[in-house]
Amino acid sequence: MTAPQDPAADPSAPGAHPAAARTAASAPGAGPGARPVPAHPPPRSRTVLAAAHVVADPRAGTTPDGRAAVDWDATLAFRHHLWAHGLGVAEAIDTAQRGAGLDWPAAAELIRRSAAEAGAVGGLLACGAGSDQLPPRETSLDRIRGAYEEQLGLVEDAGARPVLMASRQLAAAATGPEDYRALYGHLLRQAARPVILHWLGPVFDPALAGYWGSADPDAATETLLGLVADHPGKVDGVKVSLLDPAREVALRRRLPPAVRCYTGDDFHYPELIAGDEHGASHALLGVFDPLAPLAAAAARLLDAGDTAGFRAALDPTVALARHLFEAPTRHYKTGIVLLAWLAGHQSHFTMVGGLQSARSLAHLRRAHQLADRLGLFPDPELAAHRMRRLLAGHGAGDA
Repeated sequence: MTAPQDPAADPSAPGAHPAAARTAASAPGAGPGARPVPAHPPPRSRTVLAAAHVVADPRAGTTPDGRAAVDWDATLAFRHHLWAHGLGVAEAIDTAQRGAGLDWPAAAELIRRSAAEAGAVGGLLACGAGSDQLPPRETSLDRIRGAYEEQLGLVEDAGARPVLMASRQLAAAATGPEDYRALYGHLLRQAARPVILHWLGPVFDPALAGYWGSADPDAATETLLGLVADHPGKVDGVKVSLLDPAREVALRRRLPPAVRCYTGDDFHYPELIAGDEHGASHALLGVFDPLAPLAAAAARLLDAGDTAGFRAALDPTVALARHLFEAPTRHYKTGIVLLAWLAGHQSHFTMVGGLQSARSLAHLRRAHQLADRLGLFPDPELAAHRMRRLLAGHGAGDA
């Protein structure tokens, strides 16, 4: 699926939709050099990070398996949009298409540029470090460790908090829990600041099945908790992306008091962030990319002790989240980029790796409908116009 040429994409184009000019002039991240000043401080009661998407350069002569081409102005302007709402940015992880169109050279440049922008406005930033510069089936644990070290060093040199991402290479090469303990232990000992450990389940990436050395999630949990316990002061938090709220709560209750649990559960986030009498999860979520205004406002209600108001604000968003992240869950990025385009944060619906084709037109139409009901679009008229153009351009205008 390729996006049709949309007059609304260029406010100066003949036949441009009238709303396009308004959005181009006023929407956060609407044009090169747009740098909104943060309007809201970060929430106090939870650390809230939105995993941010990247904006492709639609004019680049690349291919789905070629080097990633990024529109840096639009990509960085979207980070400023998130910071302006008081959210932190989780950079260069799976929502940014790491391992699904965004290669390591582009990810490295993204980290450097985002870190410079975060420093300029005091924005909270955490960045992914993994081993994706290696071939997918790399079997040498030494080479995997070296790849992690290279990326960890780049993130630390940029001044960002590292997120040690789950590694496809390590999942393929490790023979058991001891390989995970040895490799992660080496990285934690040399880390200059506490890191976030990332447990991304196979529902998001089938290549990560059996992570932490076991297909039994109870055994995997014990390995992860043991790793945290063995390295006090080295782990800021654990990001749990299993879509299993009971398991996340059980793990959360066993973490040391100084170690945060960051929910990556895009199906059950309101209840997990709201928490219970024993504690609550913080947030590192891809769905907070399109939900940024609502998520930030809801988090401020928690600061005021209004848990009921928080749930009332976020519970209605779950239908959209579950739609975006429906199976195959790894293709959720397509809907997120669609919504960014419809909201006016970018001028086109094109993705690195050509992944705008990863979801059906029916799926995309439903995403538009659900987001519109939530009031997510600064200009609903523009969003509707772009959606009609997309459908008509692919022969589904009357579907």
